[in-house]
Amino acid sequence: MEIEIGRGKRGRRAYGFDDIAIVPSRRTRDPEDIDISWEIAGHRFELPLMASAMDGVVDPKLAIELGKFGGLAVLNLEGIYTRYADTGPILDKIASLSKEEATRGLQEIYNKEPVKEELIAQRIKEIKAGGVLAAASFTPQKVDTYYKIALEAGLDFLIIQGTVVSAEHVSTQVEPLNLKKFINELEIPVIVGGCASYSTALHLMRTGAVGVLVGVGPGAACTTRRVLGIGVPQATAIADAAAARMTYLEESGRYCHVIADGGMRTGGDIAKAIACGADSVMIGSPIAGTKEAPGRGHHWGMATFHPTLPRGTRVYAGQRCTLEELLLGPARENDGTLNLFGALRTSMATTGYQNIKEFQKAEVMVAPSLQTEGKVLQQAQRVGMG
Repeated sequence: MEIEIGRGKRGRRAYGFDDIAIVPSRRTRDPEDIDISWEIAGHRFELPLMASAMDGVVDPKLAIELGKFGGLAVLNLEGIYTRYADTGPILDKIASLSKEEATRGLQEIYNKEPVKEELIAQRIKEIKAGGVLAAASFTPQKVDTYYKIALEAGLDFLIIQGTVVSAEHVSTQVEPLNLKKFINELEIPVIVGGCASYSTALHLMRTGAVGVLVGVGPGAACTTRRVLGIGVPQATAIADAAAARMTYLEESGRYCHVIADGGMRTGGDIAKAIACGADSVMIGSPIAGTKEAPGRGHHWGMATFHPTLPRGTRVYAGQRCTLEELLLGPARENDGTLNLFGALRTSMATTGYQNIKEFQKAEVMVAPSLQTEGKVLQQAQRVGMG
């Protein structure tokens, strides 16, 4: 439904996770009978989870730990782990920066040292030595320069990731990466993103990618919506990408996975993302708050240290739980921020859906956000109606 913004502009109504609720079906199920596993490119994961390619979230050690729990962590191959051999002092320095110093300090740290080819290979080998699959990301601008080193080191999944990635980049300055040609010539599966609309998701799917990342600006560490004015509320963005997936399946016979990227803090958010059509989720901030995360409780996005137009901030998430408590419990808080995938399993059981594919078809209802409800209640109390 389009709404008139003014005489010369109309816009669609869009919804975030707080604006929708999952409707129970006519049956319920035993949580032990629920299957929340995810299969992509011939690989099966016990959890429909990817960890964001953020230096404060994923290092080789966390990638191994998360892999053992049944998820897939993505290492940023243009970050500090491929610029510095010893990252401990660097992470300590980032954590010690004041709020006022953070952005400039990150710019100095990342621009001081270039990406080193030998460290790309070393980090991937470290993950593989832990007995789990290795996934790593490059930006579209750098992937052609470094991907062969990563492949030779044993990379299993390549993620081509940026703030916004399109299948048709136009430039008069440089020869743009031909995503379709590039992906079709690779021997390993490729996931691309981010995107936030039906048309962009469909074009990315047509490149041959096995998955698309959906989300522009919803993450806690991202300021893209403020800096550039770009973004789509996540519930609508995921539903649009899911519609593109059906169009692509009908025209090609291939299934491309939709991965909700960012904006999820609770088990309820993850459940809503899948109910809107996601096959899996990518989260960063919740993992950054675990004791195993490398960022000393901090995390920051890939564009935070951009030399001329940073689009992100360093966020302090604390170190409030272990990775196991975050993912599988037990939860010692009742706010939905722990035991995320136990919550997903319970949500599916309560609404009667046995697996992820079924849950994508769940009925959802547009509802007032909790924030809006709170404001209405406060207003009613002020005028004597509460």
